[in-house]
Amino acid sequence: MKETIAVGRNRKKKGLPTHGWLNFDKPADITSTQVVGILKRLFDAQKVGHGGTLDPLADGILPIAFGEATKTVQWAMDADKEYVFTVEWGRTTDTLDAEGAVIRSSDERPARGAIEDALEGFEGEIEQVPPKYSAIKVDGERAYDLARDGEEFEIPSRQVIVHELRLLDVPDGDHAVIHVRSGKGFYVRALARDLAAELGCEAHVSQLRRIRVGVMHEGAAVKLADLEAMETREDLLKTLMPIEAVLDDVPDVEISADDAAAIRQGREVMLMPHVVERWREQKHPDPSERLALALHNDIAVAMGEIRAGRFQPNRVFQM
Repeated sequence: MKETIAVGRNRKKKGLPTHGWLNFDKPADITSTQVVGILKRLFDAQKVGHGGTLDPLADGILPIAFGEATKTVQWAMDADKEYVFTVEWGRTTDTLDAEGAVIRSSDERPARGAIEDALEGFEGEIEQVPPKYSAIKVDGERAYDLARDGEEFEIPSRQVIVHELRLLDVPDGDHAVIHVRSGKGFYVRALARDLAAELGCEAHVSQLRRIRVGVMHEGAAVKLADLEAMETREDLLKTLMPIEAVLDDVPDVEISADDAAAIRQGREVMLMPHVVERWREQKHPDPSERLALALHNDIAVAMGEIRAGRFQPNRVFQM
């Protein structure tokens, strides 16, 4: 990476402009923040973020946003996700995973049929209390910081959606392997806690792998070793998905080169009636929803709203 000389307000950003999404397969025993730092250096990129934290002990899909893609992180965080995880019966830890200290234990072990019956009660829209060791904010502080400091606090329950939940395997009496497909805000560790309570036993998550986040799935994911083996930055850039990859559920409008130039200057533009009609056909059934993605030659220009036939940008992608 080249060194830059800072001169007052004209200080140059370190790294090179890099834009797009990386479908990254995070290894276990490393934090999501550490991944961002590693990839920032590897790609020599100016700006990198991630679309939803994955616990250090977990592995699997961690969406990585480069440059202007960081403006669409919320869509990755809100996307449906799939996990395969192992519940270990007999011990509950303070973190609800294998990293924590054991706080309760029991000799109770649920039978396969009992597990399957209990799982049925956790499908659909359910109320879930996030784990105390989580990134949820409580009075402006991260819950995990308060928990580590021994503070007493409560996290209110919230509604989450579980689309699919099934038992995959019971390799032995101490373990159960489960698959779940969920909406945003769902915590696997909280499910393991609540499942154990329903079954009258103790448990924690001993293994966790995220196999899908929205359009990103493990079959197409890139591992760190693959990236490190690449010889040129051009090879690395070929692994990136376009910014609009995570916006597949946002209705789009195709605009002209002149309109794209105007939007990149922050100006609204008038759309042709047939363009607005096509947008309406794609639109969310909620009539108050006016969100749209402006594309030029199938490249994302901006996110914005359509009002009275005009596209009003609110997130412009400068590439």
